[in-house]
Amino acid sequence: MQFQKTRNKTWMHTPEALSKHYIPYNAKFLGSTEVEQPKGTEVVRDAVRKLKFARHIKKSEGQKIPKVELQISIYGVKILEPKTKEVQHNCQLHRISFCADDKTDKRIFTFICKDSESNKHLCYVFDSEKCAEEITLTIGQAFDLAYRKFLESGGKDVETRKQIAGLQKRIQDLETENTELKNKVQDLENQLRITQVSTSPAGSVTPKSPSTDIFDMIPFSPVSHQSSIPTHNGTQPPPVPSRSAEIKRDLFGAEPFDPFNCGAGDFPPDIQSKLDEMQEGFKMGLTLEGTVFCLDPVDSRC
Repeated sequence: MQFQKTRNKTWMHTPEALSKHYIPYNAKFLGSTEVEQPKGTEVVRDAVRKLKFARHIKKSEGQKIPKVELQISIYGVKILEPKTKEVQHNCQLHRISFCADDKTDKRIFTFICKDSESNKHLCYVFDSEKCAEEITLTIGQAFDLAYRKFLESGGKDVETRKQIAGLQKRIQDLETENTELKNKVQDLENQLRITQVSTSPAGSVTPKSPSTDIFDMIPFSPVSHQSSIPTHNGTQPPPVPSRSAEIKRDLFGAEPFDPFNCGAGDFPPDIQSKLDEMQEGFKMGLTLEGTVFCLDPVDSRC
């Protein structure tokens, strides 16, 4: 089972409350610090001790502990400034691996989350006067619901989405290769023109004629007017239907295939790595504990 719960507790909220909305809580934010491991009581004990020590130093200097608002849902745990609602941290649930509240100092709770940019494990420590245990359980319930939702929707379609991502990458590679081939053909045509000019007799006037490509074909230009080119029987060739210059076509005159109606530069982000990351996070699971990690009695006061 992906979710590990060490206490025999029932969930605090309805699934709809966490799936369609979020549960708000107010708390004081002691801060975050890097830890070496994604789980463990000893790990969070050291982190709490470190941040509480830093908090006492700041209090002695007259600094107040900042208040924050926590918004918990199946999409993660957001840490916001209460008045402006500015998001300070956004911790996705599949990145949270450990969550606990202190049984000796019932105001303290903490969780470990893997940072999305640095991939370092950070331990976040909070102070809530009445809701530390409830917040811990709410995070656990949100993780459980998010994992089930992932299995029911995204998890079942992981392989399909990976195949789509692979096809998108293949199409993009073909478009790049197509552009390179066009450039090579253009270079060959330029070299052919230079050769023809250098081999012409000095002082002779060569009648102007449309340049041809390496296949002795007149290149088509959608923006140039058709010049008068008589055929062997003296008649003009039929006009070539004009094509919109806005439509991008490949080397063979076909429109690039795009299953999502977007150009080569408009492909969505690579979802394969994101899905792999979510699978790995949910596979690791969330350990939820009510434990004792407050060792110094003086730390139990705010």
